[in-house]
Amino acid sequence: MPQTNIASTEASDLANAMTDYSVSSKSTDAGEGQGETKWSNTKWSKYLGYYNLIAELRGVIDAKATWTIGKGFEADEDSTFVLDTIKGFGKDTFNTILENLIRTMTIGGDAFAEIIRDKDLEIINLKPLDPQTISIIVDKKGILIRYEQDSKTGGTLPKKYAPEKILHLARNRVADEIHGISMVEALVEIILMKNEAMSDYKRVLHRNIDPMMIYHLDTDDTTQIAAFKAKVDAARGKGENMYIPKDAVVPEQLSLAPNATLNPLAWIQYLDNMFYEVAGVPKIILGGSGEFTEASAKIAYLAFQQTIEEDQLFIEEQIGIQLGIELKLTFPASLENEMLSDNKKDSENGAAQPNETTAGSGQ
Repeated sequence: MPQTNIASTEASDLANAMTDYSVSSKSTDAGEGQGETKWSNTKWSKYLGYYNLIAELRGVIDAKATWTIGKGFEADEDSTFVLDTIKGFGKDTFNTILENLIRTMTIGGDAFAEIIRDKDLEIINLKPLDPQTISIIVDKKGILIRYEQDSKTGGTLPKKYAPEKILHLARNRVADEIHGISMVEALVEIILMKNEAMSDYKRVLHRNIDPMMIYHLDTDDTTQIAAFKAKVDAARGKGENMYIPKDAVVPEQLSLAPNATLNPLAWIQYLDNMFYEVAGVPKIILGGSGEFTEASAKIAYLAFQQTIEEDQLFIEEQIGIQLGIELKLTFPASLENEMLSDNKKDSENGAAQPNETTAGSGQ
């Protein structure tokens, strides 16, 4: 007979049994203090895969690149002449090369282009490079000393470039890191959760049209079972009826009660909104209509304008210090003046409302 003494009661130890959510610590990729330090982007192919496959990720990255280029560059006559002669791989322009580098930098964190000069050290071309093949080399103090380019086919020694031979754009460097940070890394979990939810919901919708069935067969003959299975699958695939002898088969439809599952649409919408917030690109920029009012849409646009102008300043400064060319990128279309004008009109209209009362009017 079991012991039923209440004194034998034991409490659980959930504090040790349950693990709290935590984030792993990380150190910067910097000079190690001894000799040279080499860094290569081993995640480039992964990030590029996300860019090629995930439509909304491609949309925000392309939008960032397109808006940063804006209406193109403005420069003095000599600089414009030099930049207009740059053809990249043969059919590029300086604008398309710059847009390519911005897109690449956003995807992988870093973008590289070989700076080709003539015998007089004048720039005659910029050739974008594959980030996966480029290594960044710094000395023990963390100062850049060269780049190395590995062959895609292997079997040869890496090609070495002096720092002034490479145009290098590094996105959002932190502390003493020697490379940039990809936008994709912060979006991966959101992308995976959203696409898993969409894939699961796709299966649910399919099962509403083509529900799962169980057939209780009055036989254990494998040949007969296989023949029956082939007939049923063929009929269901064509949407045809099945006529079965009575009591030979007992069909049973597997289904869930209408309220037995959670509605994933709200979760998918939440993840979608979070994706665009983290990416820093409002849906309205891509043609979406997520903003409820004209005022909220203008605020979202104005916030996006600030990030783009910051990106433009970064590009302008890097072109200046790395290529020695001063230029200005033109923002596509600003709403700042329009919003100031609207505020002024609202203020004037508000001050002239005929039904407003004044102090001491007795109303």
